[in-house]
Amino acid sequence: MNENRANNAQPSIVATGLNKWYGATQVLHDIDLSIQQGERVVVCGPSGSGKSTLVRCFNGLEPYQSGSLLVQGKDLGQTKQVEAVRQEVGMVFQQFNLFPHLTVLENCMLAPVWSQRQDPAAAEEMALQLLKRVQISEHARKYPGQLSGGQQQRVAIARALCMRPKVMLFDEPTSALDPEMVSEVLDVMIGLADTGMTMICVTHEMGFARAVADRVIFMADGKIAEFAEPQAFFDHPQTERARQFLGQILHH
Repeated sequence: MNENRANNAQPSIVATGLNKWYGATQVLHDIDLSIQQGERVVVCGPSGSGKSTLVRCFNGLEPYQSGSLLVQGKDLGQTKQVEAVRQEVGMVFQQFNLFPHLTVLENCMLAPVWSQRQDPAAAEEMALQLLKRVQISEHARKYPGQLSGGQQQRVAIARALCMRPKVMLFDEPTSALDPEMVSEVLDVMIGLADTGMTMICVTHEMGFARAVADRVIFMADGKIAEFAEPQAFFDHPQTERARQFLGQILHH
């Protein structure tokens, strides 16, 4: 891990004994986790293992029932802190969730202008810069329906960045894309990883995990089964579940 990132005093995310249920079904079991400022973490595991639920807890989209969760030093157990956390945490979903009746540029400007009360001219300038960063500025005046899936997901990433988040969460951002579009989105994310913001990404793209992650979380049955640096995780998985998962995902 990059030394200057590791030495930052306050962790970005700290979960302690985090538990979550849907009705009678427990989906997260005693999650203990600390992610440093600027760290890049990939969350992987079989379907139904709790990956997306965990990441959605990090910005208050999913409530948890016991334990504690601090994000950027703010306690998500306190209702009044949830909105403050969301101002600092960007999220990119599997489905792009763009507003179809707004142009690409308008989608990107909406939250900064309405939620952060930014000056519209400044918000437009920043949105255009970020659309350029994700290599889609030439489509700024188009509507989402006029773009491919990969292009829409790049817009969704730019939109999240327009809030100037300290933390970026990605929930399987490439799983709804055609295979030939996956790399264009991953390339954008690899570029983002070099900016030093905290990134947590739920993905099955193990090449991305190897290239970008500082650490990999492997989840099974709602628990963190392994939390290791990529080389250790891929070369020497510690649990049978991880060995099975890697065997299936790397060889199909």
